[in-house]
Amino acid sequence: MGRWITKARFFIHAGWAAMFRKAVLSLFLVVLLPYPVWSQGTLQKIAIAYSSRSIASIDLYVAQERGFFREEGLDVQLVLVRATSAIAAALAGDIHAVGSIGTVIRAIERSDVPFKVLAVNLKRPLFWLVTRPEFKSIADLKGKTLGITTFGGAQHVAAIRLLRKGGLDPEKDITVIVAGDVPSQLQSLVSGVIQVAVLSPPTIIMARDKFKMRILASAVDEFPSIQNGTAVTEKFLKERRDLAKRILRARAKATGYFWENERGASEVLAKYLKVELPVALESYRLARPAFTSNGIPTGEEVGEFLSMDAEFLSLPKAIPAARIFDFSLQREVNQELGVK
Repeated sequence: MGRWITKARFFIHAGWAAMFRKAVLSLFLVVLLPYPVWSQGTLQKIAIAYSSRSIASIDLYVAQERGFFREEGLDVQLVLVRATSAIAAALAGDIHAVGSIGTVIRAIERSDVPFKVLAVNLKRPLFWLVTRPEFKSIADLKGKTLGITTFGGAQHVAAIRLLRKGGLDPEKDITVIVAGDVPSQLQSLVSGVIQVAVLSPPTIIMARDKFKMRILASAVDEFPSIQNGTAVTEKFLKERRDLAKRILRARAKATGYFWENERGASEVLAKYLKVELPVALESYRLARPAFTSNGIPTGEEVGEFLSMDAEFLSLPKAIPAARIFDFSLQREVNQELGVK
């Protein structure tokens, strides 16, 4: 994707009087116009990857729609791509930040990839185990096909835990395939390509109401799941710390908006995910408690998550939190914005 370079152009106008009048007018506009208007010519183009069209990425949608990225001088391209591909793109310098931090964390745990997680927006698993109507229990799913977004991602982990709790061995009893993001998985359920999926709002509501799919289990209250936030390469953090901070500031503003504006956030969700406002409102109310308000989970939540991840990945012990997380910039942002 390369780098974008902003070019400034200077024009020489005839007549000192004309120059003076233009300078005064420019100063007047700079002082009075809001930042997103007068700074359009200096916006920094960046790309942020996210892996699924769901409420998990609501702060990205809000930051884009309500102008918080532009307030921080950023022209952001939101790139929908599988988390594993996003990690590779970030290492190549083509993506500046990755939102699907659950997959990033597991890449660090497995392969020690040079990333740092700077903020956590979603700390509970917003997933419901959904099947076609003919299946009445988890036991009925033996021999069936599960669709996921990414192998080893938060959604896949939630599915494994829910299936195990229901008495199945996910490695032996279920066939797992990559079936696109959550809305794509619903279409595969409807067509019969897959028989089970783990869906998040607002797709779960559409599955229930429009297509009469059966909801067999919820992961929301089962375990912590650090799965969405901001992760960057260690190289990017070292060389572009200022830019990383601006990304965090924009997302922090969006998070504040999310917590304080139910209808406004729901309207943004409805627009970006192309659902009716009542569906977006129900999604908001279902999901709100699963989000952090300040981008930083508690030490207990982090410790429990890493311990469970170590067990899931068959690691000899949990990876130290300091190897994965660096919340120092988020703390700076919170202090500047008055976020507690």
